[in-house]
Amino acid sequence: MSHNRALNFTTIILLASINLCSAADGKLKFNQDIRPILSDKCFHCHGPDSNKREADLRLDVRDAAVKAKAILPGKPEESEIIARILTQEVDDHMPPAKSKLEKLTATEIATLKRWIAEGAVYEDHWAFIPIKEVPVPIVEAPELFNPIDHFVASGLAERKLKLQPEASKETLIRRLSFDLTGLPPTPAEVEAFLKDADPKAYEKTVDRLLQSERYGERMAVDWLDVSRYADSYGFQVDRGRDVWVWRDWVIKSFNENLSYDKFVTWQLAGDLLPNPTDEQILATAFNRLHQQESEGGSVEEEYRVEYVADRVQTFATAFLGLTFECARCHDHKFDPI
Repeated sequence: MSHNRALNFTTIILLASINLCSAADGKLKFNQDIRPILSDKCFHCHGPDSNKREADLRLDVRDAAVKAKAILPGKPEESEIIARILTQEVDDHMPPAKSKLEKLTATEIATLKRWIAEGAVYEDHWAFIPIKEVPVPIVEAPELFNPIDHFVASGLAERKLKLQPEASKETLIRRLSFDLTGLPPTPAEVEAFLKDADPKAYEKTVDRLLQSERYGERMAVDWLDVSRYADSYGFQVDRGRDVWVWRDWVIKSFNENLSYDKFVTWQLAGDLLPNPTDEQILATAFNRLHQQESEGGSVEEEYRVEYVADRVQTFATAFLGLTFECARCHDHKFDPI
């Protein structure tokens, strides 16, 4: 079961990336191939932010772009966006010189042309697209042991590449130890792994490391960063604060394999559950890890609003895959908020 925990988490991430980035029909994908170009070179003046929008043109919304004839699906040579990118007229060229943005490269221009020729299909922001399970590709190779290997081998084959030879046992245990515990293996652990002739030696090592207290600490590191954990208040004199009990709860949750729905629910609203336990209330410290003003003379209402804004931004980053900070004062320049 503990081995499956690590495998399933990795599989979820892999399937998410495949769902978002691959196209069975070979066509370009808006989120992977086109959005980065438009976001980098166009959205500042022709994106979601109405206050910064020029010529009343939106390129982040397909209907608006088509209506303005900036993009004519199937007709790249007749699309105004291509004409403006290629023109030598200084006043008409996009992006304009005053924007200080670099001109599109030949590759970027060719990509836009191909995408328009293929129908100029848009996609929702990637954070709004549900993850879909995809079938495991079957690759005939004796060295493939699990579904992830087949995905990797299939992707390499498309690029006319091959898998690297299997790493030495010394390298494998070192990688595995760093991945699951953040620490190198001890000399004794390396020696024991080298001497273990069991075909399941690697799997047994995975299980051993997942049972280590260090596993929870390693997994907690990234979550503490997302949660803006700190042992001090962060403002001015930066006095210390004791929230290590919540940190230890996070480590314990990973080590005990607390289900993701509980891990999320307890942190966001554990105190609102029926007859909440002390542990569920403790988890809600997630909402109070923001910087806190502790100076005399500070305006309470001002910082109450700051704290609310922080919680909203943190929720967006941790659970929605979005950045909300810009939208606090104006329409977001790059995301549809």
